[in-house]
Amino acid sequence: MVNLFTIYDLTFFALFTLIAIIFLYTHKKNLKREGIMYLYRTSFGVKFIESFSKKYKKILKPSQYLIIFSGYVLMVSMVYMLIKFTWIYLTSPVAAETIRVPVLIPLVPYLPELFKIDFLPTFNFTYWIVIIAILAIPHEFAHGIFARLNKIKIHSTGFGFLGPFLAAFVEQDEKDMEKASKFSQLSVLAAGTFANILTMILFMFLFWAFFTSAFVPAGANFNTYSTQIVNTSSLTIPDNFSLSDDFVPVTLNGETAYANPIIIQQTISQKLPLTLVYEDTPAFNAKLKGAISEINGEKIISYESLSNELNKYSPGDTIEIKTTYQESIRLDNIETLTYNITLSERNGKAFLGVGFSQPSSRGIIGSIQSLVFQIKDPMIFYQSNLGTFGWFIYYLLWWSVIILASVALVNMLPVGMFDGGRFFYLTVWAITGSKKIGEQAFKLSTYLILLLVVAMMVKWVFLFI
Repeated sequence: MVNLFTIYDLTFFALFTLIAIIFLYTHKKNLKREGIMYLYRTSFGVKFIESFSKKYKKILKPSQYLIIFSGYVLMVSMVYMLIKFTWIYLTSPVAAETIRVPVLIPLVPYLPELFKIDFLPTFNFTYWIVIIAILAIPHEFAHGIFARLNKIKIHSTGFGFLGPFLAAFVEQDEKDMEKASKFSQLSVLAAGTFANILTMILFMFLFWAFFTSAFVPAGANFNTYSTQIVNTSSLTIPDNFSLSDDFVPVTLNGETAYANPIIIQQTISQKLPLTLVYEDTPAFNAKLKGAISEINGEKIISYESLSNELNKYSPGDTIEIKTTYQESIRLDNIETLTYNITLSERNGKAFLGVGFSQPSSRGIIGSIQSLVFQIKDPMIFYQSNLGTFGWFIYYLLWWSVIILASVALVNMLPVGMFDGGRFFYLTVWAITGSKKIGEQAFKLSTYLILLLVVAMMVKWVFLFI
């Protein structure tokens, strides 16, 4: 079902496309084709770049050391994450099926809907066009500012068009760039991603300020049922089960438990000594879902309040639990579900059997995600004081933070099409003193990284086509 905002968004897309076509047609003298893209050149912002680089020269000059250092940190981090991700993607039986989206695809409007990625919020056209501006303008102007700081001429600014895809650029004099010192070139190349990191920090602050003022806790989110890791040898697994089943009933030390069919298949095929099973609990048997918002009429707003309320009851008591359920984070409709559940016993206390699993905080993206989770605790269900509009702004800021971080990392990959490619080439040249070795290292890194991407694409093709 198409909601009202989607209709507004698609209408905005149609109007934007029409205005863009009219603008480009009436300004076609400034539009030139270069390769597969059409470039629209202007002098907009050139004076600003010139004046800014002169006015803040004393601050910008020493900041180049920090900018170059950040470039190396981003490059090393991204190469490590790419290798690790490729290994998991190629060896895991579930990673590619969970992610679903091909690794070699631009971030286009409604991508989560196109590939049915339910754990991601919608990414509509309005978000896309706003975030392109948030991403591209600071990135390109940073390139231009540090180019002028190092006496590299700026010819023009403008936009690039590849069908419906947009890009921004600041066109510098390539001869001046090549004549500049390696240090100067490195600072110009890394300046764009450094600007993205600064912009990301700004938007994280905006995200925090907006969320704390517009949202209130309204329930306890649980994301799993009670589980345990057990020895595979202690399980009795049925001979036949379907991977399409939600759970497979297994026997554990004479008692019933349940397992994910994909995990069981992986355990059997790889002869793993340990596996994860779901315990036979009241929450599991009731198929409890959604955020727990009430117990016998008492409001629940957090894990602590849920725990405190359950401690008031004894094993065998029957309680009424109300949950706030939303089938997908992209849907506006929210249901209130009611369950009557009899509590079991665990260590002499009443036991419901829900679990709260915190997401991983490992790696750069994990660290960024952890910062976001400190603002919006994933274990708490929140309500917007501004209704649907509040969630619209929330996800705009959420996508902005995620995309700014992702682009800063990807852009520093040592691959020809990215700033990181030339950055890597200049680094190897500076270390070895040989331009030829720098060029060879640049070509090798490009081919190796493309090989990793192709390998993942091949697996995706065999899985989904």
